[in-house]
Amino acid sequence: MKAVLAENLVKRYGDKRSHTEALKEVSFEVKQGELFGIIGPDGAGKTSLFRILTTLLLPDGGNATVDGYDVVKDFKSIRKRVGYMPGRFSLYQDLSVAENLEFFATIFETSIEENYELIKDIYSQIEPFKDRKAGKLSGGMKQKLALSCALIHRPSVLFLDEPTTGVDAVSRMEFWDMLQGLKKQGITILVSTPYMDEASLCDRVALIQTGNILSINSPENIISNFGRSLVAVRSNKMFDLLKDLKYFEGTEDVYAFGEYHHLVLKNSSSLAEVKEFLSARHFDSEATMVTPGIEDCFIALMKSS
Repeated sequence: MKAVLAENLVKRYGDKRSHTEALKEVSFEVKQGELFGIIGPDGAGKTSLFRILTTLLLPDGGNATVDGYDVVKDFKSIRKRVGYMPGRFSLYQDLSVAENLEFFATIFETSIEENYELIKDIYSQIEPFKDRKAGKLSGGMKQKLALSCALIHRPSVLFLDEPTTGVDAVSRMEFWDMLQGLKKQGITILVSTPYMDEASLCDRVALIQTGNILSINSPENIISNFGRSLVAVRSNKMFDLLKDLKYFEGTEDVYAFGEYHHLVLKNSSSLAEVKEFLSARHFDSEATMVTPGIEDCFIALMKSS
């Protein structure tokens, strides 16, 4: 049995005459005990997908199951079995850390003591501040409290909607370390994120854009399927460089990428030809072959879809 199975999920917002399709026949499956990433920018459909799978929204088409339970017919059973951490901090800001955790334990008819072993590594980091109001916590501490509350009833499937958005880099890495620890305890984890670099921390990922799944695979396989040479180029005239590279006959695609432009070469072209092209235009430039990342793969898939 798959931990999560989605088949042709459709979600629309608006009336029949004028509506937006947030999900367009989305299909995927997640194995039990897997750490599965839904990777895509804002507006890609990630939150709508998670709200359907956690029974907070009804789909307009298709069907889905979580732990074998139908998200429409068996919503009560699913709500007992899943943990959900929404993108925005949604705990009670006027309650203390301890009061929030106790409240969620009571809702699920359990206690902090009963499941403390599951959350110990996470909660112990904020337990010294257990009497502090949740609204007074830092971003990283709010993140740990929200995760503790989502886990207190020992869910079999955990849904985390953009949990590291707005959190500093150190807290982001600490959070992913915590997820690896939870995975070892057999919990299936689905996490959505707009950060492409977090894809490499998942077992498998689904790349999503405007409600469409572009690819589902392990991060390594997505990168290996890129299949073209990639060159990082920069110069003292980056805007002029970008314009000129569009007219280079060996260019399949070129786009700004941080301090560089990334140049995707046609199969017949080489780095030497790139350097010759740049030299003829008297650019003070450098060009180096680089390994593509998930973001390069996402851009290529988006443009080919």
